[in-house]
Amino acid sequence: MARGKVQMKRIENPVHRQVTFCKRRAGLLKKAKELSVLCDAEIGVFIFSSQGKLFELATKGSMQGLIERYMKMKPTRAPQTEQTMETQTLDAKKEINLMKQEIEILQKGLRYRYMFDGGAGTMTLDELQVLEKHLETWIYHVRSAKMDILFQEIQLLRNSEGILAAANKYLQDKVEVNTGANDFMPIATDNTYPLTIPNDIYEF
Repeated sequence: MARGKVQMKRIENPVHRQVTFCKRRAGLLKKAKELSVLCDAEIGVFIFSSQGKLFELATKGSMQGLIERYMKMKPTRAPQTEQTMETQTLDAKKEINLMKQEIEILQKGLRYRYMFDGGAGTMTLDELQVLEKHLETWIYHVRSAKMDILFQEIQLLRNSEGILAAANKYLQDKVEVNTGANDFMPIATDNTYPLTIPNDIYEF
């Protein structure tokens, strides 16, 4: 009977996963030994389990000897890595220095005496140009924030206007309904009431 194809994904069951690890680890090490014997090859294998346990195999000599031989076969790896790190460090230092210069220029420009007492002869042309550039950027952001606030206020006023118009219409309709329901004619009577009191009631 043909063997089924194993799906390549992580085994969820921890017991099955451990059993499979032990079987395949033993098979891998066996194949490495066979390759070493058949082809006279030096093979080194590192295996770390999911629990962090180390398994290693050196077919000829020791693992340390294989690592040293590997490092000798790759002499350009360490210098290249060091050169890359040195380049990155220099770039970072250069960027830090540029940022420090910009901060210093901004601090100069924001001092009171440069704003009100004048700074003639105290700042170089390059510093003034950098300061001007930053000020233009700040002005742009300030104006944008101002326009956003004004737009929000306009929207609030429009909403308030709509609410007031709706309330006014509602009150007008209410007044018209109440006026129509309370229409009446003046009541006429035949009784007359004197506006003056007869003098004879005061006679003694």
